[in-house]
Amino acid sequence: MGAQQVRERFTELYGAEPEGVWAAPGRVNLIGEHTDYNDGFVMPFALPHQVTAAVSRRTDGVLRLHSADIEGEVVELALDGLAPGTDDDWTAYPAGVVWALREAGHPVTGADVHLASTVPTGAGLSSSAALEVVIALALDDLFGLDLPRWKLARLCQRAENVYVGAPTGIMDQTASACCEEGHALFLDTRDLSQRQIPFDLAAEGLRLLVVDTQVKHAHSGGEYGKRRAGCEKGAALLGVDALRDVAYDGLDAALQGLGDEDEVRRLVRHIVTENRRVERVVELLTSGDVRAIGPVLTDGHASLRDDFRISCPELDLVVDTALTAGALGARMTGGGFGGSAIALVEVAAVDTLTKAVEEAFAAAGYTAPRVFEAVPSPGARRLG
Repeated sequence: MGAQQVRERFTELYGAEPEGVWAAPGRVNLIGEHTDYNDGFVMPFALPHQVTAAVSRRTDGVLRLHSADIEGEVVELALDGLAPGTDDDWTAYPAGVVWALREAGHPVTGADVHLASTVPTGAGLSSSAALEVVIALALDDLFGLDLPRWKLARLCQRAENVYVGAPTGIMDQTASACCEEGHALFLDTRDLSQRQIPFDLAAEGLRLLVVDTQVKHAHSGGEYGKRRAGCEKGAALLGVDALRDVAYDGLDAALQGLGDEDEVRRLVRHIVTENRRVERVVELLTSGDVRAIGPVLTDGHASLRDDFRISCPELDLVVDTALTAGALGARMTGGGFGGSAIALVEVAAVDTLTKAVEEAFAAAGYTAPRVFEAVPSPGARRLG
């Protein structure tokens, strides 16, 4: 749904034109999975799929929310009643952002909001972060808060962690807020330093395909939290602040020092090697050797499947089929337990690969996957 349609629907709902329209994208993580809450490195880029919001200010302490994508009437919430754990519906994400802004001392006095999204939900493409960031950016503009993008991302992460109750890291919100068109974002999640790395696949005769398996995942589920707790345990056992502090060259010694903690050992091995994979992809892209990142992506999937154990049969089928069909590399992307996989492929092989994956899913009796091209796109912005 375009900005004009969102604007017109807002006017129908609330009886007046919105003060503005904003958009925030979903993201694909090229490499660097589950490293963000371990103070590590990540490398996402923004998708053309986005959440669009028409918003106006209120001064009466009321938040009114409506989504074009969810059946129902306008939801009205009192700002003074916003508190963690009080909402388990989709409205918890925008309400959580308002709560986080107000808790941080920012003078948000209410808003009318109408939303529409093209980001697939449950596909590991950060639909929730896009929803949070578009609300934060709109309120930042309307209330003159003048917050830097990294701080908006932090507040959105707090909304998801505390208000919604999902133990996610900082990557998704930062990607939605800060990515640039034609680039991947190399983010150090410890100090939030950023580098925009050129990522022009079309110029190289390449495409990055996203395969949405249609297997839904939920970050607030228990398995994600277990992995995070296991990583924290590993850091504690190794006497470091976070697994980011375990050097790649010292990995073998660190693993030996974990004794009989087999599960923790696997988690530690993934995080340390994944950080190195991010650094390697940065090196290759910076040197212009784009095709060489393919095997690094594939190694990342093996680590997520075997060490972190967050893949699923559908994701593994995508990766195996893509590689057989000629992909230069493939891996699952996102939090795991469903969602999407990505495949780096020559332009000439796009149709062959797509057909092979669709046929493999049909033969396995799985729901037909959704396959689309991932184009590095702009981050959050005002549309009008």
